[in-house]
Amino acid sequence: QVHLMESGGGSVQAGGSLRLSCAASGDTSTFWMAWFRQHPGKEREGVAAISGGGTIQYYTDSAKGRFTISRDKAKNTVYLQMDSLKPEDTGVYSCAAGFLSNWSESSVLGGDEYQYWGQGTQVTVSS
Repeated sequence: QVHLMESGGGSVQAGGSLRLSCAASGDTSTFWMAWFRQHPGKEREGVAAISGGGTIQYYTDSAKGRFTISRDKAKNTVYLQMDSLKPEDTGVYSCAAGFLSNWSESSVLGGDEYQYWGQGTQVTVSS
């Protein structure tokens, strides 16, 4: 069984930065790990994902050039460094982990195959 715990959310002004962390209990070394966000009243959106080996990374278009996903296997933790934040980045950010059968970008960022989810952390960006 894998448990995921997010931290690092908070409130920041536009243009600022935050680093989210997702600490995992249980072996996630071969799992894809990803960050999703959800705005109130909107569908969940895949933000960034990283393969078990760390060699494949996917980002949603709005995150490219501003966000960086990374993982530290020694600490069993995945990070999301978010720079140049915008008000539209506001939402609840959740971490997910899982063994995925489809490695296409649309499937990885779609979220349907992940087996484990964290509770989420709130990110609020004010203008």
